[in-house]
Amino acid sequence: MLLSLLAALLSLSFSPIVQNHTGPGKLVRIESFPSRYVAPRQVDVWLPESYGQNPGKKYAVLYMQDGQNLFSPETAYAGQEWQVDETLSQLMQEGKIKDCIVVGIWNTAHRFYEYGPQKPFALLPDSAQQQLRQEYKFDKILSDEYLKFIVEELKPYIDKKYCTRPDRNNTYLLGSSMGGLISLYGVLEYPKVFGGAACLSTHWPFTLKENNPAFTHAMAAYLAQQLPTRHKPRLYFDYGTQTLDAWYAPHQQLIDSVLEGKGYGSKNWVTRRFEGAEHSERSWRERLAIPVTFLLRK
Repeated sequence: MLLSLLAALLSLSFSPIVQNHTGPGKLVRIESFPSRYVAPRQVDVWLPESYGQNPGKKYAVLYMQDGQNLFSPETAYAGQEWQVDETLSQLMQEGKIKDCIVVGIWNTAHRFYEYGPQKPFALLPDSAQQQLRQEYKFDKILSDEYLKFIVEELKPYIDKKYCTRPDRNNTYLLGSSMGGLISLYGVLEYPKVFGGAACLSTHWPFTLKENNPAFTHAMAAYLAQQLPTRHKPRLYFDYGTQTLDAWYAPHQQLIDSVLEGKGYGSKNWVTRRFEGAEHSERSWRERLAIPVTFLLRK
């Protein structure tokens, strides 16, 4: 049954549209990628300038959350794009990272409960769960379904349509804020699929109402159970010190203590603090080269 559904999905004609893109490379948009698990959404695929010049060449793949913020100020939050195409093009030209393509997955109105890790959420007391449900107006966390969408539907399509290296050592996740949470969760739920995650300004508290450590403790407990001690993924974390990022230092210290206890070191884990950086697309754009190089270094 699953195989037949997957075959039907892969046979669909998505009619990808090449965008009028002023940056380097080519940007292809799928207006409404269908799913059995979550609501349809737009997906952008960025191809570097070298793509297609050598028919036998294969590319690593970086799956990024909040895809509307990555390539264009017209679609980005507050008009501040990440300039992913410019940054990755330069890093590839300088030989600092593997040649790669980027899959930008647009968020939806369900962002907070698609990005909120489901198994740690289940570890929260009932009262804390109810508070989050009321804050974000949801009945059910959808992050397990969201990851199934990526792993069972989107990734097979990308690997069939484009010249990719589909193994875990060439497949990575990256996101900021809640996108950092789901990127980490994806690596831990699917360690044989993803080789690492970069989590910028990870919003450990989940709630936006107060600087509450409850969800961070749930994440730490889940992390202690799920972290691979062999074939360790590459894990990058960072945070600033201004606006919402001013909350994050004690939360990140708790997560770091779990990583240290599991034997993670500089080869497969780094946490960076950026003094004066705020919780914004502009800040993430300015330091994007650092996590990308950590994940995709040759």
